[in-house]
Amino acid sequence: MLDSILQWDRDAFIYLNNLGEQPYDFFWSTVTKYPPWIPLFLGILILFFIKYPKREALTLIVTLLVMVFFVETLTNLVKQIVARPRPNNDEDLKMMIRIVKNPSSYSFFSAHAAISFSIMTFVTFCLRKYVSWVVLGFIWPVLFIMSRIYLGVHYPLDLLAGALFGALSAYFFFRIYHKLISPYLK
Repeated sequence: MLDSILQWDRDAFIYLNNLGEQPYDFFWSTVTKYPPWIPLFLGILILFFIKYPKREALTLIVTLLVMVFFVETLTNLVKQIVARPRPNNDEDLKMMIRIVKNPSSYSFFSAHAAISFSIMTFVTFCLRKYVSWVVLGFIWPVLFIMSRIYLGVHYPLDLLAGALFGALSAYFFFRIYHKLISPYLK
């Protein structure tokens, strides 16, 4: 069964990656970086300070940063344990795919997916009762993870596992915040 799942993953990756065309390389190479998303991050910070008292906003931001550190650390640990090569480093795939970026680290699971989904899920939990359109912020992680297939550096399962881990981490940290931290801010 694992072999058939991995074969589906490989076939889906090849199909999706080959949808890319050179005129779009610059766009997807830009989308996959963090700096273009700085306005989104600043908007999130501003919303925290508008919707929460200063002390609580700062505490939420610190919780968010600790969560990102946790997600990044665990993602890198899992990558080292699983040691799945990236598609761009798979000799059998190199002739069948478009490679726009060529990182050499491991693939499973995607830190881009885990971090972006953890941030946006946490932010959504925090702001959903104040800002109904906050869910539009999920455009960022969706584009972010799509770029990873386009660039040839992640399989779909790497991205799905990363997104799931990120969302679950956000839920975990949001619950910790409300159970252990928030009561002391009142």
